[in-house]
This record gives sequence, C-alpha cells and structure tokens, in this order.
Amino acid sequence: NPYAGLVSHLRAAWLSGKTRPMEYRVAQLEALGRFLDEKKQDILEATALDMGKPSFEAYFTEILLCKNELNSTLNNLCHWMKDEHVDKNLVTQLDSVFIRKDPYGVVLIIAPWNYPIHLFLVPLIGAIAAGNCVVVKPSETAKNTERLVAETLTCYLDNDCFAVVTAGVQETTSLLENKFDYIFYTGTSRSPSVGRIIMTAAAKHLTPVTLELGGKNPCYVSDTCDVQNMAWRVAWGRFFNAGQSCVAPDYVLCTVEMQEKLMPALREAITEFFGCNPQESPDFGRIVGDKQFRRIRALLCSGRVAIGGQTDEKERYIAPTVLADVLPSDPIMQEEIFGPILPIVVVANMDEAIDFINARPRPLTIYAFSCDCKVVNQVLERTSSGGFCGNDTLMHVTLTSLPFGGIGNSGLGKYHGKFTFDTFTHHRSCLHRNMGLEALNALRYPPYSQQKLGLLTATFEIKRKGMCTLL
Repeated sequence: NPYAGLVSHLRAAWLSGKTRPMEYRVAQLEALGRFLDEKKQDILEATALDMGKPSFEAYFTEILLCKNELNSTLNNLCHWMKDEHVDKNLVTQLDSVFIRKDPYGVVLIIAPWNYPIHLFLVPLIGAIAAGNCVVVKPSETAKNTERLVAETLTCYLDNDCFAVVTAGVQETTSLLENKFDYIFYTGTSRSPSVGRIIMTAAAKHLTPVTLELGGKNPCYVSDTCDVQNMAWRVAWGRFFNAGQSCVAPDYVLCTVEMQEKLMPALREAITEFFGCNPQESPDFGRIVGDKQFRRIRALLCSGRVAIGGQTDEKERYIAPTVLADVLPSDPIMQEEIFGPILPIVVVANMDEAIDFINARPRPLTIYAFSCDCKVVNQVLERTSSGGFCGNDTLMHVTLTSLPFGGIGNSGLGKYHGKFTFDTFTHHRSCLHRNMGLEALNALRYPPYSQQKLGLLTATFEIKRKGMCTLL
C-alpha cells in the first residue's frame, strides 16, 4: 500500500507521546493561525480560480470562521483537556473517579471542494487540540486550493505528526485500506453513497467515523411572514457560494398564494444582490467543474422557470434561478441541488408541509419562516433534522457554541467548537483506588449472604429523587 509507510510514521510519532502535552498542541494551533494570516491572499486567489468565489464570501467562510474556531479552541483548550471528575457512590467516596480526555491516535480527514479550506481546517483544529496525529486529504476537484494546501500547510505543521495527501478516487481507496483510529469525512452532493463507502472501509478496522453528508434542506414559509425580509434571507442562503453549500435551503414549501407573493420579492432580492445581469456581478460565483455544471443544468427542466434560468457552459455560469410549481416527482426533487436553483413546491398548509418533510430522509437543516413563533415551534417540534434555523438561513452554522452535523442520510456525528474536540477525543473512564482499607471490600466477596446483599444494596443503590422509603 503506497500510504502504509506514512501512516506507520505518524503512528510511531503518536505512540511516542509527542502530541499529548498542551504546549505542543497550542504551538501547532498557533501555527495554523499563522497559515491563515500569511496565506490569506493566496487562499482568496485559489478559491476564486477554482469556483469564482467572491473575496467577501471566501474571507468570511475560509478565513474568519476558521479563525473563530481556532481562537475559541485556544481560549478553552486548558479547560477541555482537564480530567472531568464525576459523581461517586458511597463505596467509592475515597477513590478518584474521573474521565480522562485521550486522543484517538492517527486520524484521517477527507475534505470536500465547496469550502476547501474551512472544511478541512475546522476538523483539523479539533483533531490537533485533542492530541492526535492527522492525515488531511483536501479535495482534488478544487485543484488550485488543493495545490496551495499541499505545498504550504506542511511548512507550518510538524511533519512527523501531520501530513497532507493529494489523491483522486483510486488513491483515496488505497488510503482507506490503512488502519486509522478515526475517520472524518465531509461530502458534497450525492454524498450518502460515498459515505457508505467510507463506512465500509472503516468497518474493516472497526474505526469510528463522522460523516457530514448534506441532503435536501426544506424551507417552510407560512402565510404569516414578512415576505420581503424572508426573500432576502432565503435568496442569500440559496445563492451564497453559487448555491454550493450543504446547508443551503434546497426547496421552499408554501401555499399557492404565498408563491405568488414570493416571486416579485425574490426577483427584487436577486436584482439588489447581483444587479440586472448576475453574470457580470463580482459577487456571484461559478460552478466548480464541468461535470457539476451539466448535472445542475439538467435540473432546470423541472417546474417552470419564474426567475433566471440562463446558463453559460464556457464560464460554468448558472444564473440565480427560481422554479415555480415544482412537483414532488420532478427530477430536481430527487437529489440535492448543490447549485443556484430554488424550486418552490406548493402545499395546502403547515400540516401538509410537515408531512412532506417527514416523508423524506431527514435533512441536514430545516428552515421555517413565520411571524408567528408558534408556527416556527410547530415545525421544530414535529420534524427531525441535523439542525434547525427559524426565520433565517445559514446563520446557525456560524456559531462555535452549536453542534453541527446530520442525522440519518444527512450524516453521523457532530463538530464545531468543543464538539470538534470531543469528536476527536476518547472519553476514557477511570477509577483509582487506595491499596489499603480492604475490609471495605468484604461485602462483595464470596461467600455471599442476604446480609451482605442488603448492605451492598444500601451502598450501591441510586434512588429516584422525590421517592420516599417506608421503614
């Protein structure tokens, strides 16, 4: 296996204990901060070359949010690493009982192309903070960003403990044949099928995994909402990064009356954001590759084009598009769009919208818009998803205090902030007893008796609060 030597080298470094001291972890994390500072312009240029990413969007997602994750980790790492002391029963009052935060070992992070810095760096921050050695595989689809990461990241990190692997599908298959102690995979469109491949490879070594997969995120819009505010927020979330976001609102559910109100509001929002010709706007990106462009363009046959619909294959440009009167059976409703198209599906009411959502695989995010908080809470309480955002889009993902992850088809596991540290940490249960005081252990030793059992029960039993015992 071409990667066996690399993995063995990293495992030897991990077994040496090199990554365990807090000072070492902090030094490597601070090096990541220097990478972001010193390579800022290179990151902006690489992401612009790969997918026409506007510098505003690139700075916000690839640099600012990564710095927030990094600084949150550095601010709290000392506390996160400490042993966590837990409750004791009567028998263990004289013992030390705690949870030790151990690193897993050698972990693999496989990143996608849509946020090519953010989606490898955020898990990498948590993996380093937890004391692991790491192999990072950036996406080969975002070629310029992949080259930047491969050529420069290793100049900042300890090469005995951290490595970058550039690989296509065949090489990644070989990479997955090696034994890792944890695998963190983030996918893009159609990622559940790749997620199954990752889990199958991990199962051979009983390796735990986190899978961030995405899916079709519904956006319910009630008849009682501020239409223009909703249009701005949904248009921003759908067309940010040219729609290539796993948390973008994938389709709108609303009544036929609301659909008619939405069209002029969405048209106004799109014009305000990108001008009369979005193709000329410096603030609207492009599709990452020809294959992805052709797949998304083919979805324009669904429903009727109410706004946009223009395409330019040479530029890989697809205009911000809204499709009206989309049917559940239409092609665009059979897969995650992952592009700048917003279909609207008409429902009779909120109950029908909730039934529509619950009849499909659980999404990464559910959005609900209404001026009535009871309506938003109804959608929250009666559905299931990885995350939820009421009266806005995307913003829940920007908080390091909230766990980010899917459920069911949309993913497995969670990260961001302390949740990333916990994901890459083995929570090791520990009890340390004194070698003396052996008489206290006599109750549990044979020969057994009812008297011993009664005393043992009295010292071990956990009683439910609020219950009284009649003597």
